Amino acid sequence: MSEITIRNVRAILTAPSGIRLVVVRVETSEPELSGLGCATFTQRPLAVKAAVEDYVRPCVIGKDPQRIEDLWQLVYQNSYWRNGPVLNNALSGLDMALWDIKGKLARMPLYQLWGGKCREGAAVYRHCDGREPAEVEERVRAYMAEGYRYLRCQMGGYGGLSPMRQRPRGAQPGAYFDPGSYARSVPRLFEHLRAHLGFEIELLHDIHERLAPVEAVRLAKALEAYRLFFLEDPLPPEQIEWFSMIRQQSATPLAMGELFTHPLEWKPLVSGRLIDFIRVHLSAIGGITPARKLAALCESFGVRTAWHGPGDVSPVGHAANLHLDLALPNFGVQEWTGFSEAEQAVFPGCPSVHDGYAYVHEAPGLGVELDEAEAAKYPCAEGVPEWTQTRLPDGTAVRP
Repeated sequence: MSEITIRNVRAILTAPSGIRLVVVRVETSEPELSGLGCATFTQRPLAVKAAVEDYVRPCVIGKDPQRIEDLWQLVYQNSYWRNGPVLNNALSGLDMALWDIKGKLARMPLYQLWGGKCREGAAVYRHCDGREPAEVEERVRAYMAEGYRYLRCQMGGYGGLSPMRQRPRGAQPGAYFDPGSYARSVPRLFEHLRAHLGFEIELLHDIHERLAPVEAVRLAKALEAYRLFFLEDPLPPEQIEWFSMIRQQSATPLAMGELFTHPLEWKPLVSGRLIDFIRVHLSAIGGITPARKLAALCESFGVRTAWHGPGDVSPVGHAANLHLDLALPNFGVQEWTGFSEAEQAVFPGCPSVHDGYAYVHEAPGLGVELDEAEAAKYPCAEGVPEWTQTRLPDGTAVRP
């Protein structure tokens, strides 16, 4: 085989399950050799596409796709200003695709390149929602019957389903929620679940940064008796200093990080042993290359991984999560939403789940392909997301 170079880099947008996904394809001088990466920033997909094709592509055309670390550093610093989600997602798409190519050249699944498996399958958690505790319990039991042993429990999603107080006259439209009512409802939910399900099942909850810091402290204390596997995102990135206050007052395990885009955001939490799980969106931090470095740092401080895995991660991104999960000694648990029939048609080789454990498709590289003809059947919808237009009862706009 002659010297391989990067011939083209493209961003493909598709929404087979109604969620806007961005996938990067890196094509090489070998016609049959290409790689895929997830660059999904579902709220700003067109900005990522432009970053990939207008800036990343000309930076790497003609270069050796096997020099992953060198190319990552080059693209990372080439914009001068860095660590924003748009540019990081574009870089992540490139990075994952280069690792995919590396695995195909080696004729190995990616986990083999990182030392092989530490486990055969990755334990996953599913999402359970409901309008009242009994409905959440019913959903938990249904997943338990399918073999799942880790369940994230919400009552009404992020911010709950509490009756809304009277809004001021002329209040702006938005996704309104009542933090106080939500915070009071969560302990009642877990009291019910533990009373009816016992303590052998692992339960999780996501605050999603919906509370003032002092209220997050109060809720972590109130949930301690119910022995959560972890309490996710109790604080926004802007308020991470409050983690020491939570740690001093509660033994509830904490998970944090899906909104992190800069290395310095996670460093103090990990080195200070203020969290138990790192919840990072691989695309938002720049891909597999920085994720492996982060995982090594976390291992030194007893922090486990719980990579972000919602519906707005493509099957390519989920495969990247899982290859890391299989190879990392400090894996904790993996978020999982499953794939629709349409997604499986668009992305042949999707990972699978059996009895609560996720498995990668045992093929070289990431193991997932992209049928572009199928992808074109599901164009991304235009418009501004509504759920991130969040407001308090008095109409104040707040971060979700």
